[in-house]
Amino acid sequence: MNKIVKHSIMAVLAATLGLCASLAQAQAVSSVYVIDGRGVVAMNPFGLCWRTAFWTPAAAATDPNGCKCDKDLIAKDICEPKAAAAPAAAAAAPAAAPAAKPAGAKITVAADALFDFNKATLRPEGKAKLDEVASKASSLVLEVVLAVGHADRIGGAAYNQKLSEKRAAAVKDYMVSKGIPANRIYTEGKGSKQPVTKPDQCKGPKSAKVIACLQPDRRVDIEIIGTSK
Repeated sequence: MNKIVKHSIMAVLAATLGLCASLAQAQAVSSVYVIDGRGVVAMNPFGLCWRTAFWTPAAAATDPNGCKCDKDLIAKDICEPKAAAAPAAAAAAPAAAPAAKPAGAKITVAADALFDFNKATLRPEGKAKLDEVASKASSLVLEVVLAVGHADRIGGAAYNQKLSEKRAAAVKDYMVSKGIPANRIYTEGKGSKQPVTKPDQCKGPKSAKVIACLQPDRRVDIEIIGTSK
């Protein structure tokens, strides 16, 4: 009989120690609820969570399992947070659009279309061509107009330099008469230093054929820089 009682007591002690060990292991996970060996909240047959002696409504509100076990006791905004706010970029006022970058338009006009050969006085046809250029410039928030005159190789370097400068100046004067601000127009003459033709082209002394061949070198480059209105 004593042996039976002794074994019973030992069994009870073992079970108690085992339960304590299980609870100790379970509570290694910080929670105000009983956590089993799987790391899951222990529940009774009625689906209610087992609470520890540390449980309080305030503690439940901060416990990861609080909304699962005691949703009715916890503030609604904790267990049912409002929909995530729109991304900050969308919520913020739209950023100001970057300022438009000035765009450039380069127009090369053959000098023969503007002037008679070896002249710097605008022809009627040349004025009509510049009317188109001025119209394009006036449609922009204008930054600058560059007019660069060029000459062919016929004639001396100093003469061609002066001729190219006079042609650029004539272009400026006409565009100013069309309403383009003078301080927005810059002129320059390059003489015959920047030919378009190749060195092996237009060979021979001055002749009608050579003059015609060198026509691409007699030009005025007009560059308009501005932004759209």
